[in-house]
Amino acid sequence: LTDWVLHSTSMSEVTNATQAPFYFILTGIPGFVASHIWISIPFCCLYTISLMGNTTILAVIRKEPALHQPMYLFLSMLALTDLGLTLTTLPTVMQLLWFNIRKISFEACFAQFFFLHGFSFMESSVLLAMSFDRYVAICRPLHYASILTTEVIGRIGLAIICRCVLAVLPALFLLKRLPFCRSHLLSHSYCLHQDMIRLVRADIRVNSWYRFALVLLIIVMDPLLIVFSYILILKSILGTASQTEQFWALNNYLSHILAVLVLYVSMIGVSMTHRFAKHASPLVHVIMANVYLLAPPLMNPIIYSVKTKQIRNGIFHLLFQR
Repeated sequence: LTDWVLHSTSMSEVTNATQAPFYFILTGIPGFVASHIWISIPFCCLYTISLMGNTTILAVIRKEPALHQPMYLFLSMLALTDLGLTLTTLPTVMQLLWFNIRKISFEACFAQFFFLHGFSFMESSVLLAMSFDRYVAICRPLHYASILTTEVIGRIGLAIICRCVLAVLPALFLLKRLPFCRSHLLSHSYCLHQDMIRLVRADIRVNSWYRFALVLLIIVMDPLLIVFSYILILKSILGTASQTEQFWALNNYLSHILAVLVLYVSMIGVSMTHRFAKHASPLVHVIMANVYLLAPPLMNPIIYSVKTKQIRNGIFHLLFQR
């Protein structure tokens, strides 16, 4: 009778455990848990600058009729993408630093995973579209207005959204079907695919091959196409323009080049860290992951505000003229 009671109790515990809601445990800054309140101050400042900067870019482009051009419409897409990327990670990061709330439900973690990687891929796609816009403006100036109409830009935006959703959804479902080990501890304060897949205790060859395909499709192909467009642009500028026009054109594209470098250097850096520095200090992984997610939304408004005269003038009119 005693054995039967013990067996029934153990079976009940197993049933309750399997029915209990599944969750992941987020990690703050390793080794600095006691200082999370102080660390939250610079994080809060960075998030605030990112939100205000991208919102200002959108407000300026919306208000100024002179900025209703393809180049600035693509810039507004970039600002929207940066806002989405910022708002995706802000809740979990700040609630962990402020209130030490470390648990995140299974569904919420996968939702964050979807939007985080979706907006990241979307940023890459928007930068590719912006490089195409500059190629048409320089190499096909007479056909610029007829090629990049408002309707075409809308279709490009829709294609970017479809591309990123179709890229991330299979990765989400491939990961969600796998069993996770008993340790639910993530290495970051948000749900990153490279981090979540470490907790899987099953065959992940399909996931690895699909992730490799995504790397080739987005992280490799997009920068190559951007570089190819710049080669064509430089060839056209150096072949036909005067020295003054060459300087003006190169200075005009410096902002886009800087935005491309900020995104891809941080994206490649976090991928290489997870791939080849698995035994490095956890602090290294945390720093790289936060740079990857905070640098583009933070730097893009600053870059375009400093390097683009029309945006600077628009910000001045927005702030100081009624």
